[in-house]
Amino acid sequence: MCQICNTAAARGTVDFCLCGAPLTQAAFARIEADLRRREMLGGLAAVTGLFAGFGLTPGWAEGVDADQPVLLGNLRFFDGQTLAMQSGRDILIENGRIAALVPAGQGPEGARRIDCGGRAVIPGLIDAHWHSTLVGVTQLQAMAADIGFVHLMAGRQAGATLMRGFTTVRDVGGPAFGLKLAIDRGVVAGPRILAAGAMITQTSGHGDFRMLGDLPRTDGDLSYAEKVGVGAIADGRAEVLRRTREQLMKGASQIKIMAGGGVTSLYDPLESVQFTEDEMRAAVEAAADWGTYVCAHVYVSAGIQRCLRAGVRSIEHGQLADLETVRMMREEGAWWSIQPFLGDEDANPKSDPVQIAKQEAVAGGTVQAFEMGRAEGVSMAFGTDILMNPAGAASQGRQLAKLTRFMPPLEALRMATGAAGELLAMSGARASYDGRLGVIAPGAFADLLVVTGNPEAGLDWLDQPETSIALIMKGGKIVKEAL
Repeated sequence: MCQICNTAAARGTVDFCLCGAPLTQAAFARIEADLRRREMLGGLAAVTGLFAGFGLTPGWAEGVDADQPVLLGNLRFFDGQTLAMQSGRDILIENGRIAALVPAGQGPEGARRIDCGGRAVIPGLIDAHWHSTLVGVTQLQAMAADIGFVHLMAGRQAGATLMRGFTTVRDVGGPAFGLKLAIDRGVVAGPRILAAGAMITQTSGHGDFRMLGDLPRTDGDLSYAEKVGVGAIADGRAEVLRRTREQLMKGASQIKIMAGGGVTSLYDPLESVQFTEDEMRAAVEAAADWGTYVCAHVYVSAGIQRCLRAGVRSIEHGQLADLETVRMMREEGAWWSIQPFLGDEDANPKSDPVQIAKQEAVAGGTVQAFEMGRAEGVSMAFGTDILMNPAGAASQGRQLAKLTRFMPPLEALRMATGAAGELLAMSGARASYDGRLGVIAPGAFADLLVVTGNPEAGLDWLDQPETSIALIMKGGKIVKEAL
């Protein structure tokens, strides 16, 4: 029961909650539409000012008729799938979707026509491994600061993420449900979020953020990170089922388990294998019952193979996989959500010698991992995993540009558009967005970027989104226009 209905129940007014019912949600939608109409007529400045101090201004385009078709013309486009730029067609947008790719110069008379000036149009970018609530704070803040501060910083970062051209993120750990709701309601500007909720971990696993002084644990004793939804400690099949189902109840699009050691944590070796196969299978079964899947943090071959045997569909990281394991990923049809961990200036900052050593080991396997994945034909999607690193958030586009070290620019761009969209589609109805993402095709969401760079020649322009992205459109709404 929600907080409002719970208060009413205490007074004896109601004894059930209908806030999530279809009729209630439809009423919310009508109220929201009326508020937006009124704001456009005269109150938008006041609403914008309410959030401006925190960088949380709603991303609504002032003076734009939401019902008017939009026609993008004088352009070349990358559709997110075909490894070539295309021309000779304009992009017609209606009701937040791409309605058609029409012959250049044609289209309905009543459409608002936007001249792209010969620039390239690409799908909105997708970061398949993002932490919306943990990117804008330090590790100390994430583990100890008031959770209200953490959420406010997350809202600020959400707007910045969208302005970097990332119109969708798959959040793979952290309390992002409230932020997602605020963005979807139009209260805060930000990308679409497919949230996993709390990272499910075994005791001593990569998502166990307790200190040694917090041990031993007693039944019902939750750490701060668990209370606020960063992680969820589960040992044994029954506990894994419970924690998985809790995240699904909160609205998880997919489930995230920690299946091996990590860099950030101090007490689990990088090569450790975490969760038994039966525990993993419990999470997989619970997710499948809700029509979705499990993704797993893991670096080494033994852990990856255990995940695949248990039915995990997306391997997060995996930079230390051997050839046998890479081939197993391909044969099982699993996705490889991989990041350009190169131990360079963009790496998440570490000060502890144990963390630094683990970070160097992962960087050492990154180049070979990309090479094997491409050679063996594994389905690969791009992510960054910028974590507890406020200064590093701005490197999101630059991280994507680094993929050109391993592949041609359009292939790299496909990993962050069409390929990532296919990965996200595995969430089915749990994605909460009923439409294709990452492609320029009829029926897909009109999440589009007009860029000044040449995607065929390279992606370095992604490092300067302020000047290289001339237009950002999310769901047919223009959130930036500098043509």
